[in-house]
Order: sequence, then C-alpha cells, then structure tokens
Amino acid sequence: MDITIRRAAPDEYAALGEITAQAYLGDGLLDFGESDAYLGELRDVAKRAAAADVLVAVADDRVLGGVTFVPAGGPMADIARTGEAEIRMLAVAPSARGRGVGEALVRACLERARTVEGCARVVLSTQRSMHAAHRVYERLGFTRTPERDWNPFPDLLDLTLITYELTL
Repeated sequence: MDITIRRAAPDEYAALGEITAQAYLGDGLLDFGESDAYLGELRDVAKRAAAADVLVAVADDRVLGGVTFVPAGGPMADIARTGEAEIRMLAVAPSARGRGVGEALVRACLERARTVEGCARVVLSTQRSMHAAHRVYERLGFTRTPERDWNPFPDLLDLTLITYELTL
C-alpha cells in the first residue's frame, strides 16, 4: 500500500473526524460512548486545523487516518512546554491498522518538528490501554515521562494519561 502523508484538505475533515471518533469509541477509550463530550472535539477537524497542523494518511484517494501536530504551543497544546512540539489525536481506521499508517503519521510529525525553530523534543499523551500506539512510539525512540502524566478531567473521571517524549 502506497501511503501519502500530507496536510488534511477541508473536504477530508468529516471523514477524518469520523475515523478519529470511531477509533476512540471502538477501542473503548471514551467512558460515555456517543454521549461523551470529547467526541465533539475528536470530530471537529476544522477547529483543530485552524489552530494546529492536521495531517492525513491517504492511499487510493481514501483517508486512512490522521494526527494533529502542534508545532509550538498554542490552544491545541496539552502538555508541550517551550521548545517542544506535541502530537495529538492520532487515529487510524480499523481497516488500515497494522499497515504502518500510524507509524508513518508519527514519523511525519517528527520530520515537521525538526523544521520548527527551537524545537528540541516532541511530547504526547496517551491512554494506558493504547498498547499498539505505545509500541509505535517506543519503536521510534520515544521514552516514558511518568513525571508528566496527568488527568484532563480530575473532577470527573479517574483518567490518568501517560506521557512520552522524544528528544530530537
């Protein structure tokens, strides 16, 4: 399969939003199913694209997955500090999993980070149950940073996100 990674086009936003939402739902990563408020964020690719770089993986004119690359802080950053870029909302369609799509998307983010002035590392948050993603991150050289683990909803849920970083 010949995969192309590039910036998402507006006519791909709906497809990528649905892939992202369904990846999180299908993997049991949202506690409230379709009523989970975070689903709206996952589906709102236009909002992400206005504040960060949204990349898609495409093969045969079909969107296979995507990722949000936050080059240097801004409204889309969750944990990035000065000198860090952040990877968010990595998702691959179930039919494309196991074909290197996720790894290609992460590699594209790393390539972009290397072109960002003053960027020394790439960081990300992930759920403990995302084992396939953890394997990709570790294979690419990311290391765990348990001191940065955090809960985005401390008053609502016991949802500690684990963190990784890669020094460029």
